[in-house]
Amino acid sequence: MKIITWNVNGIRAIVKKNFFESLEQLDADVVCLQETKATGEEVEKALKKLKGLQIYTNEAEQKGYSGTAILSKSDPMETSPDMGVEEHDREGRILCAEYPDFYLINVYVPNSGQQLDRLDYRKQWDADFLAYIKEKEKTKPVIVCGDFNVAHRPIDLKNDKSNYNKTAGYTQVEIDGMDAFTDSGLVDVYRYKHPDTVAYTYWSYRFKARERNVGWRIDYFLVSESLLQKVKKVEILGDHMGSDHCPVLLEMDAEQ
Repeated sequence: MKIITWNVNGIRAIVKKNFFESLEQLDADVVCLQETKATGEEVEKALKKLKGLQIYTNEAEQKGYSGTAILSKSDPMETSPDMGVEEHDREGRILCAEYPDFYLINVYVPNSGQQLDRLDYRKQWDADFLAYIKEKEKTKPVIVCGDFNVAHRPIDLKNDKSNYNKTAGYTQVEIDGMDAFTDSGLVDVYRYKHPDTVAYTYWSYRFKARERNVGWRIDYFLVSESLLQKVKKVEILGDHMGSDHCPVLLEMDAEQ
């Protein structure tokens, strides 16, 4: 089973940039998208050329903002939006699909803001999201994927010292939030499989950052420990363009 996570930075923009060709090449069973910046109807309209994938969406109250979608070859048993906390559920950031052996939770974690003005909110969001994941995990294992908007360790961004506690995505509050996820038994499978590999999933559009590979690894797959034996591989697919993020692939052995 191949699962892709990809922050597309606008579904209506990326479909004009070889997105369908990328999906064809990737040939994933499930594709989790973040930052669709569109309503469910707009997502379906943008993806009308797609064949063989069911489309499920969650949207923000604010038009053109945030939003998540799951594209799946097989129908999930059930899909559900949001975490059930009113304060957090206005921005369409969570979409969960239940499959026979696991919950797949697609997430677009809030950015703490250019002036870190949303950092306190982000701290609460991380805590509430972890509680939501752990509640799901009581029933069956989880795969959580998406844009977590944090570089967890110095290896996960190009300029760690100059960004530490100054830039959204690399403050101690956000690092502590990611620590809480991994300390709870969720495994960052890319880092588990590639402990010393420097690879990024996001590059600013400014200063030719992608050309120079001045990037951040902020897009993750976190899985329950009980699923680790089924992980065949996890790859960062930096050759696929169209967004300021690239897709990340998780391949699971479905036969175990």
